[in-house]
Amino acid sequence: MHILKVTGMSCGHCVRAITGALQAGDPAAEVQVDLAAREVRVSSRLSLEQLLAAIRDQGYAAESA
Repeated sequence: MHILKVTGMSCGHCVRAITGALQAGDPAAEVQVDLAAREVRVSSRLSLEQLLAAIRDQGYAAESA
């Protein structure tokens, strides 16, 4: 389980974009987005760097929490 801090999320569209990007790389990934805390919890076979890159590719800043 990785906990990621994401800057720039503000709405349901952001949640869907991030969830979709993470699941595109690993369809079995479990993604939980806490919009208020600006956190994403993800259980995935992708590496931390791959997860961060997927979020950044959507236009958000992301780092490990």
